[in-house]
Formats: sequence, structure tokens, C-alpha cells
Amino acid sequence: MATSNIDDYIAAQAESLQPVLQKIRQTIRAAAPDATEKISYGMPTFWQGTNLIHFAAFKNHIGIYPGGRAPAVFADRLKNYKTSKGTIQLPFDQPIDYQLISDIVVWRLAQQTTGGYSA
Repeated sequence: MATSNIDDYIAAQAESLQPVLQKIRQTIRAAAPDATEKISYGMPTFWQGTNLIHFAAFKNHIGIYPGGRAPAVFADRLKNYKTSKGTIQLPFDQPIDYQLISDIVVWRLAQQTTGGYSA
């Protein structure tokens, strides 16, 4: 189902996931208060001069997509998660580390505003 905004995206997910997705959204919003919300690649996205971060619900995890370098930069804090270039999987059987999400967004903002980011 195609959605046009983050509210619709979250409402279309399982009821049990909606509070988690809303908290991820609130965490990102707090870290990037000037970012614009949109749907990009079918996922909730925060944009500020570039796509800062996407997130999406899947069967067994929530995917966080902050760009190519984030998994390497945060490798010490991501050792218990499945990652690949630009992707972090937060499994439902582990508590969500909202502080980690916030820290990644702050890092993405710094990378974007200093021009030091590359995907």
C-alpha cells in the first residue's frame, strides 16, 4: 500500500508496532527538529538538504537507513545488530536503542552540514 505521509505509513503497520514507530519518529524529530518529513523509497524519511535517515517496519525488524558510512562509524555500538552498507536492522526481540538512533541522526546532520558526508 503506497502512503503519502508518515502518519499513513505508521497507521498501515501492525497495531503493536505503531508505538515503536512513533517513538522512532519522535526520536528523529528531536534530533533533527528542522528536518522535513516525507515518504521516499516507500519509507518514512527525514530530509534536510538531503535524505538524513529512513526507517521502515519489516516482519522481524525495523530497518534504519542512515547512509553508507554510519554502520562503520557506529560499529562498536552496532555489534549486536545485523548491518550492511547504509543499513541497520533493529530486531523486534531486542529493546530499541533510541539513544543510538538519536546519535546517528545528530552525526548525519553534522556530516551533511559540514559537507563531510558521502553515502
